[in-house]
Amino acid sequence: MPRMTVGRENGQDIQIHFDDHGDGPPVVLIHGYPLDGRSFEKQERVLLGAGHRVITYDRRGFGRSSQPSTGYDYDTFAADLEILLETLDLSDVALVGFSMGTGEVARHFGRRGSGRVSKAVLMGSVPPFLLRTDDNPDGVDGQVFADIKRAVLADRPAYFRAFFDDFFNVDQYAGTRISDQAYQAAFATALTMSPLAAHDCVDSWLTDFRDDVAAIDVPTLLLHGDADRILPYAATAARLPALVKDLTVITVEGGPHNIAWTHPEVVNPALLEFLHS
Repeated sequence: MPRMTVGRENGQDIQIHFDDHGDGPPVVLIHGYPLDGRSFEKQERVLLGAGHRVITYDRRGFGRSSQPSTGYDYDTFAADLEILLETLDLSDVALVGFSMGTGEVARHFGRRGSGRVSKAVLMGSVPPFLLRTDDNPDGVDGQVFADIKRAVLADRPAYFRAFFDDFFNVDQYAGTRISDQAYQAAFATALTMSPLAAHDCVDSWLTDFRDDVAAIDVPTLLLHGDADRILPYAATAARLPALVKDLTVITVEGGPHNIAWTHPEVVNPALLEFLHS
């Protein structure tokens, strides 16, 4: 099981699990909450078939990685990503982030720039800035996130059930684009993540990424469902064209949050065309 050390807690290594498959131009896939690197299975197969080297990893607190009690913020998440890029000595890499993973992509550019990175993909984007403030009136009311944290503390499995209903727009796509088996597999994966991370990551969603996305200076692809109930289009994707210099936007009609699973016939061709352009 390939792992890399990204820190220590109480004398023990904090380790990140990663998978590194194939040859060719490298692509790093960065997963969303509350899943892990295996959630890109519909993309990994296609990317490998198209001649890419594909690297996935489980964020700290998620999947097969260590579950420390600290570090659930985007400065730390981005630092973990940087260690991965350096450990594998990746260059001319495409960073593909989904949901929470879009935050790592954005913060990487804000911290380190594009030295190792040739392209970026934001899928179901958290940036530019979710929280409603005086200078960000199009954001989401902070009470929404306080309620999420209370729900996680009160009954984490019940919260995940409600979350996944909106993650896949189950009322619309059950039995067609999301099977009961796939839903249950996602639910089981969510239960493996650290209970501390399930709560503490919510605060990270309120990170102000406006300066980070303005620092992106490579070709960037935005893929976002216009029926996204987790990260509403108007509060997220619709605002990025004004901030990202070289941005291609593909709006997935009727797409829920996890378009990588529900709409691969749109996502995969768009991803390959962008990477090969």
